[in-house]
Amino acid sequence: MAPVIKALQVHLNINSVLCLTAQHREMLDQVLQIFAIKADFDLDLMQPSQTLNGLSSRIFQSIDELLASAKPDVVLVHGDTTTAFVTSVACFHRNIAVGHVEAGLRTYDLLRPFPEEMNRRIVDLVST
Repeated sequence: MAPVIKALQVHLNINSVLCLTAQHREMLDQVLQIFAIKADFDLDLMQPSQTLNGLSSRIFQSIDELLASAKPDVVLVHGDTTTAFVTSVACFHRNIAVGHVEAGLRTYDLLRPFPEEMNRRIVDLVST
């Protein structure tokens, strides 16, 4: 996503905003530093020993509030994470277009890898 974020930042007619949930924080922080990218919103939603349902509910709540205030025309989600899945569904509920940036594995088996294959398929289903 770093090249996409950088490309969007140079377009004067596009107001690009970067929001993080902090899923995969260690990898995320390294990439942000390498590419000199700063998030506009860091929701920092990860908790020790969290369940996927607990994480999903926190993402739904926080992302929905942000979508309501920011009113984006389009939201780009990356990958096959729970963040991408929940954010895309929250956008669908608010009739906001979703772009899915993904180049991952496609197994067509919802349990392998779990939950990534299901996440990817749901994001694809609601993406425009």
